[in-house]
Amino acid sequence: MSKTTDKAVLNEWYAVETSADLTGQPIRSRLLGQDIELFRRKNGEPVVHEVVAGRPSVPALEVREKYGCVWTTLGHPNKDVFEISEADEADRRFVPCGWVKMRASGLRVVENFLDMAHFPFVHADILGSEPHTEVPGYLSEIRRDVDEVWATNCTFFQPRIAATESEGGFVQLTYRVPAPFVVMLYRVCPTAPERLDAIALFIHPLEEHLCRAQPVMYLVDTASTQTSLLNFEQVIFLQDRIIVENQRPLLLPLEPRQEIPTRADSSSVAYRRWLKEKGVRFGTTMGEERR
Repeated sequence: MSKTTDKAVLNEWYAVETSADLTGQPIRSRLLGQDIELFRRKNGEPVVHEVVAGRPSVPALEVREKYGCVWTTLGHPNKDVFEISEADEADRRFVPCGWVKMRASGLRVVENFLDMAHFPFVHADILGSEPHTEVPGYLSEIRRDVDEVWATNCTFFQPRIAATESEGGFVQLTYRVPAPFVVMLYRVCPTAPERLDAIALFIHPLEEHLCRAQPVMYLVDTASTQTSLLNFEQVIFLQDRIIVENQRPLLLPLEPRQEIPTRADSSSVAYRRWLKEKGVRFGTTMGEERR
């Protein structure tokens, strides 16, 4: 596949590598169907180039380093990488969980993250359990002032609400989609109920049907080991991988008649409407139809 012509996705920022893994030795990768090369200069500056005919092209792409990752773009974004205010709070645990590759559209991965209905069946005895399968009503909206999708007033029964907890309870959740290939979850911190843990999922779309993703957590947790926090999140994410890779079609349908939503899919409906308004085709069945 060659580089997409979809300006709606070209003009976005993407996390393409973990900062700690970038050295002076070039790394070859892909982004939106385009070959890229990454390395770190001797002065510590990260550099990303498109690779054309086997050679890095000039000039280099725009680059940012935020949230433990190197971000780049193949286009001209009209705003900078979105803000995670919790990343600036010095007492939080920063937990990058590692990249997982998935044979699916990155947009499918975002939608799966938004879906609470699968908790009791895919994440049994961790994020959900029977008979607590109902998704209570919640509010989904496109916030035009910041151009983001939010789902608020979400509640769900979870047998283990965090790595620090062994007992279950109803949790308050808020979801945020600040960019087409990024999704976030805010949840009340069990050890500090006045604060919210922040969990982000950065998706690196390699091709339309292939992506990799990394959960990154900013937690208020002084008790857990780094290993236990990683294990907790990785178990959940690898369970999700099985589901996402078996969804058909692999690309995300944006036409409402192609997949019939339920009340629990309110956030998905808002997300798909937002993508359609933006003109996103890459990773969707609409893009497939136009090729």
